[in-house]
Amino acid sequence: MTTSSSTVAHAFADLMNGHDPDAVDGFVAVDYVNHNAFVADGREANRFFWAQWFAAFPDTEVTLDDVLVDGDRVAGRFTYRATFTGSFLGLPPTGRPVVMHSMDIWRVVDGFAAEHWDQLDGQAFFAQLAGEDDARGGVDEGALPGGTG
Repeated sequence: MTTSSSTVAHAFADLMNGHDPDAVDGFVAVDYVNHNAFVADGREANRFFWAQWFAAFPDTEVTLDDVLVDGDRVAGRFTYRATFTGSFLGLPPTGRPVVMHSMDIWRVVDGFAAEHWDQLDGQAFFAQLAGEDDARGGVDEGALPGGTG
């Protein structure tokens, strides 16, 4: 199954909310190029990373906050909420809730994501994984659109 440029971001959100690493088969190209230090290139590497993610954060919920399309590029802005209950990237679980934000851009070829770039609030995310309080830099989630605080 292939997907249009406008739905790659939705397919990613569906993968995350369905906790289904195998969903990459529907929208990630076999020779996917990933410009992310934590995820290797290729569909199989992507599948492996998300399997590890869901083992660490089994209750992951992702909100697609914005999606934009321009030619062969699709951009999405996402909010991730989960509980850190399994080890991840060598870090032991804390059992604490975490929140992460990302902006992702995919280059789409023949309906599949062929290349990916992202910007994460990684410092705040890893601080939360380490169990640090107020790791989001004082951001009040309730003050944001869709916030819960």
